[in-house]
Amino acid sequence: MTPAARLAAAIDLLAALEAQPRRPADAIANDFFRTRRYIGGGDRRAIADRAWGVVRQRLRLDWWLAQVQCRPTPRMLVAAELLLAEGLEAAGVAKAFPGGQYAPEPLSVPEEKLLRALAKAREQAAGVQGLVHPAMPEGVRLNLPDWVIPGFRARFGDRLAEEAAAMEQPAPLDLRANLLKTSREAAAAALAAEGLETEPTRWSPWGLRLPSRRPVTATAAFTEGLIEVQDEGSQLIALLTDARPGLRVADLCAGAGGKTLALAASMRNKGRLTACDVSAPRLEGAVRRLRRAGVDNAERHLFEPGDRWAKRRAGQFDRVLVDAPCTGTGTWRRNPDARLRTGSRDLDELCVKQREILDMAAELVRPGGRLVYATCSLLPEEDEDQVSAFLGRHPGFVPLPLAEAWDAAGLPGDPPAEGPYLLTSPGRHGTDGFFAAVLQRGP
Repeated sequence: MTPAARLAAAIDLLAALEAQPRRPADAIANDFFRTRRYIGGGDRRAIADRAWGVVRQRLRLDWWLAQVQCRPTPRMLVAAELLLAEGLEAAGVAKAFPGGQYAPEPLSVPEEKLLRALAKAREQAAGVQGLVHPAMPEGVRLNLPDWVIPGFRARFGDRLAEEAAAMEQPAPLDLRANLLKTSREAAAAALAAEGLETEPTRWSPWGLRLPSRRPVTATAAFTEGLIEVQDEGSQLIALLTDARPGLRVADLCAGAGGKTLALAASMRNKGRLTACDVSAPRLEGAVRRLRRAGVDNAERHLFEPGDRWAKRRAGQFDRVLVDAPCTGTGTWRRNPDARLRTGSRDLDELCVKQREILDMAAELVRPGGRLVYATCSLLPEEDEDQVSAFLGRHPGFVPLPLAEAWDAAGLPGDPPAEGPYLLTSPGRHGTDGFFAAVLQRGP
């Protein structure tokens, strides 16, 4: 495809995202490219990168366009991103919209006028650094929605700007070697043979890292079940669950099975692993992944209204993992659209749901067993505050300090966080933001 054709496709993709603001962008992109199979892999990446660049900077781009009283249409968002983020002159941006077959329509006279006004506003402003203008409100300057700033400030203090900047960067691609079929070293060699050079992750003994997104699902290493895509922070949660061979383990919010796969590998296919979720399609997707990974000690359970499964299995599990539904604020560098489609009302609703799931999970843990509560959120309301409230309702549980849980799981070196709980973040650890608390039930 020509550069102009890629630009036109990126504008169309942004229009599709605008039409479905509450739906995850990656799902929309999958549908978008599924109906355009003529677009090759390299062009798909270029188109997606252009669209994600706009989405990643959307709060700031909206602010800039508001300065010239421009409605943020997909076309003008792309034009503004070319002008402000990539430093093109107004005339150069206009040339990128040449018109004609397989190209975006040329800029209209009003659009060119707005683009020139935007360029003039940038030239006349003092103290502008990239897209950041000193007159921006704090949330826009940090590229964070207002509703998360109190929680992030409580979390990060004077490191808030550093962490906000890290959340803007595209994430690396982390992989987990499937120890049911291979070793980390052998998985790295298999990927290298296909042209993908990885490096071992710092904390997870399972992990391999690629510096950027690559088509790993097309490799033989993936199709043969030697690797899975999983962020290092997520791997650490599975490791801290300490799911040993022969134990009974429940993954209560299994989703598509990422942590279930890791737990099965940790158990070496010995013992009983139950993957639970409220979504039948997600559990069906997990079946395919489990089969590819060679997992044969896992069963599924679909939670339905009136379900008595939990009551019948009270006190039967050695380990219960609650990878709770959450706002996903820790994954915003990987899912930049999520900061635009999640709000304070979602946080309130999710906190209620997390509390309910934790109370159910507590009943499943046998005396002396462990409950691991985890989120991919960096908000204290979903993390420490939720755990503190749980311990108040369930005095039979006590936190197992992170250092002790780390040693018990046989992990090398020191854990990547201080204090009683695991907490990773993009700025400090180079992983997604994850929280985990290991809670021990008394005898």
